[in-house]
Amino acid sequence: MPTGDGAPLPMRWVASDAELQQLAATLATLDEFCFDTEFHRERSYYPQLALLQIAWDEGTVLVDPLAVDIRPLGPAFVSGATVVAHAAGQDLEVLDRACGCVPTDLFDTQVAAGFLGFSTPSLATLAERMLGVHLPKGDRLTDWRQRPLTKAQLSYAASDVTHLLPLARLIRDQLSAAGRLDWAVQECRMLHSEARAPQDPQTAWWKIKEVRNLRGRSRGVAQAVAAWRERTAAQLDRPVRTVLPDLAILAIATHPPSSLDEMRGLRGVEGRIPKGEAAAGLLAAIAEGQELNPELLRVPPSDDVERGQRPAANLVSAWVGQLARDLRIDPTLLATRADLHALLRGDPDARLAEGWRGQLVGDRVHQLVSGQAAIAFDGHGGLLLEERSQRSLTVTAPLPPIDWMAADPANVAPPPDGSDPER
Repeated sequence: MPTGDGAPLPMRWVASDAELQQLAATLATLDEFCFDTEFHRERSYYPQLALLQIAWDEGTVLVDPLAVDIRPLGPAFVSGATVVAHAAGQDLEVLDRACGCVPTDLFDTQVAAGFLGFSTPSLATLAERMLGVHLPKGDRLTDWRQRPLTKAQLSYAASDVTHLLPLARLIRDQLSAAGRLDWAVQECRMLHSEARAPQDPQTAWWKIKEVRNLRGRSRGVAQAVAAWRERTAAQLDRPVRTVLPDLAILAIATHPPSSLDEMRGLRGVEGRIPKGEAAAGLLAAIAEGQELNPELLRVPPSDDVERGQRPAANLVSAWVGQLARDLRIDPTLLATRADLHALLRGDPDARLAEGWRGQLVGDRVHQLVSGQAAIAFDGHGGLLLEERSQRSLTVTAPLPPIDWMAADPANVAPPPDGSDPER
């Protein structure tokens, strides 16, 4: 394996088609293996894979995607073998881009550990607390595209997968003993489906906070221009901010120009005027946005509830926090505030309405808001959900008479006899 200092390392470097084919044949025989990626996307729209790490019980390999096409590894990821990863969200996007697939059977150790009480743990945290292993620290500014990589860089990259299988097995054993393994499996399946969900350019404007607050026709312009920017960035494989900054989209949506000369005077556009077909496309997007049919406007989903439901949302949120502590589950994994609001609004795709979340939270919240259940203090500072007694303890008493001499005349009605309360 090539290194900056020539020192030998306990892992194999794969940088030729023959070596890759041998690796693919080995993976095809396995029931379980793990992977990780190192990538960059600072200067591109799509993530650029710089290193692929794979490990199984008998070996650890580092694949150089700058030297070899990794697509022949695709069948191994969809063979039905359990593929282990940690915090796999971005890795799945990178793998799909480089290999044309994502694992059909994924086990994410970060997600699964959330069901054991860990709150979005790093791999280093889990390795230390569960395996007693201290992983080497890496430099987050490392350029993984450089060659040769140093011994320290290779050691750090290999450590991302070397301990994943023992860690995953220990987590699975503890989840199985607690009766929660199915919950973790369901959650990991959601990662698989989310990884391949197509991005809709028409919703790209939702990512721009200031633009989300626009009203009227400005929203249509923002939607059309942001969609144009997203498609252009993808076509050119450039970061969206280099095509047109967020501030420029806000300015264009607020004061739609009809020509490039008018556009030059807007904030954020300085020096970013497109040329040729791109300029024509941008102007067309502006015109399209101004005439956009309101029915075609993709409004960001609301993350709030109606005013009358806010007390219920606050009450349920407090109980969910208590439930997470009682069950030793990461609160953000159990239910976010957005999840609670979606359930209370009756959204058809609310996460709390199905699966393990529906059993733990959704069904009980419905009982609470329908009046079948109540939340009470448990006498020790905690909260519990219990069957409602239907016996009200509300205190009622007659209203006290108004002291007209002490009352502020600006805040009370005149006395019944019509006299002036100040006299």
